Amino acid sequence: MTRSWDKERKARQKRVDAGERFSRGKVIDPSKLTNFLQAVLQAGDRVCLEGDNQKQADFLARALTRVDPSVINHLHIVQSGIVLPEHLDLFELGIAKKLDFSYSSPQGAAVARLLNKGNVELGAIHTYIELFGRYYMDLTPHVALVVARQADRQGNLYTGPNTEDTPTIVEATAFKNGLVVAQVNDIVDHLPRVDIQGDQVDFIVQSPKPFYIEPLFTRDPANVTETQILMAMMAIKGIYAEYGVKRLNHGIGFSTAAIELILPSFGAKLGLRGKIATHCSESASYADSCH
Repeated sequence: MTRSWDKERKARQKRVDAGERFSRGKVIDPSKLTNFLQAVLQAGDRVCLEGDNQKQADFLARALTRVDPSVINHLHIVQSGIVLPEHLDLFELGIAKKLDFSYSSPQGAAVARLLNKGNVELGAIHTYIELFGRYYMDLTPHVALVVARQADRQGNLYTGPNTEDTPTIVEATAFKNGLVVAQVNDIVDHLPRVDIQGDQVDFIVQSPKPFYIEPLFTRDPANVTETQILMAMMAIKGIYAEYGVKRLNHGIGFSTAAIELILPSFGAKLGLRGKIATHCSESASYADSCH
């Protein structure tokens, strides 16, 4: 019996050949995206549908919910965040069954309901670092559906300021002969820079509108809402002032960013200057607010 050493490579090429029926070169016809996904996916595949705390592959998510569940089913979804309604629709429709993720943010209660109903088989709830590492080991996607700002026709990607876990997902998938499909806002001739090389990206599709940004992490204080500001005021007055909290490890999440932004104003008005939040570990964008 002759042993084959290139099963993964042949399986990947079979997916590429199936997908090329709906593309010109690497560029998928957006109107045929659902048909494309149904052609390249197989029941039981491990799929990363990029959803994190910055950006969402929303066009790909909507298209995936429209595949025929009698053909594409029991998918194993592996992704950082369960954020969009479509992420849960996959389980309610019977397209996906198993889930490994890190956080569920606005969909937390809905995830719990689906678990109780038996629609979701939970693999594990991971830390980000653990999930990133396991992309390279036992949770490598057969198909990765990612998102970027721009692409050229060779498949090179520009992720812009919202990079998050895209390079990790793409590299892990491509290294083990998985298929990488990227949703982009624009297909251009010249990218501002190449964040992910085109030899790791099999197909690209231009979304009819810019991808959805999940504003948990902000680089623009103007986007912080009144709700986050109110939460920050409550935390400062009810917790930091009450317990004299001086050392913070915030990151730049919206609510915590609002805390740092209003320390020089609201915090100072309460007479807390020099009494709370004197040492911060966070984004450099907001470091000045702690001094």
